[in-house]
Amino acid sequence: MSEQDCGYDDLGFAKLDTSREERTGFPEVVLCEGKPDAYLPYIFQRLVAADGRALGTRASEHQASLVREVLPQATYDPISRVLSVAPEAPTPLVGHVAVVCAGTADTPVAEEAARVAEFFGTRVTRHYDVGVAGIHRLLGQMDQPDGIRTATCVVAVAGMEGALASVLGGLVSVPVISVPTSVGYGASFNGVAALLSMVNSCANGVATVNIDNGFGAAYLATQINRLAVGGGAR
Repeated sequence: MSEQDCGYDDLGFAKLDTSREERTGFPEVVLCEGKPDAYLPYIFQRLVAADGRALGTRASEHQASLVREVLPQATYDPISRVLSVAPEAPTPLVGHVAVVCAGTADTPVAEEAARVAEFFGTRVTRHYDVGVAGIHRLLGQMDQPDGIRTATCVVAVAGMEGALASVLGGLVSVPVISVPTSVGYGASFNGVAALLSMVNSCANGVATVNIDNGFGAAYLATQINRLAVGGGAR
């Protein structure tokens, strides 16, 4: 039985999981960080050849330029470090996930979450720089058209003490996915303080992913959003 029949494409240095979307509803996504220069462009080429699209996270400017040499249609966002090749017929965006960001220093993680969710077909609204130090900014985003309360799921991205997730958990009736970031001064311990605060939230309906893991939050939020709009797995 060939590797393709087994559901993967053996490149020698990597085994691309070509059957992942069939099993889970999501294609394999490339973590670009740490990938050797000689491997990454070829991985993207093979993914695009197989599926017409490819998504990478934690990509550097240098890595993006390497991929664009072989795939000129690839797009790169330096804020989120998301590198992607979209299909010729983009997936229509459905539902509504609100990505809420405490401060502008948290924007890279929030943008990773937003862009990954959009790649997977989720409609996203962004509500940035609305942390608890000026909570009136957050309250002003709740009930406006396409406001936070209209979302099927909320992604709360915050560093420092991570209080944003608990506040949102007490204001909305949908799941809140909290993302601690490594933003903060010394005693924040590169995101550990926010992580512990979010895990110990007194608000119900709050679940927490790993530090700076915007990708993981986007994946889970998309699963929730698909269930909410009746789409199920794709």
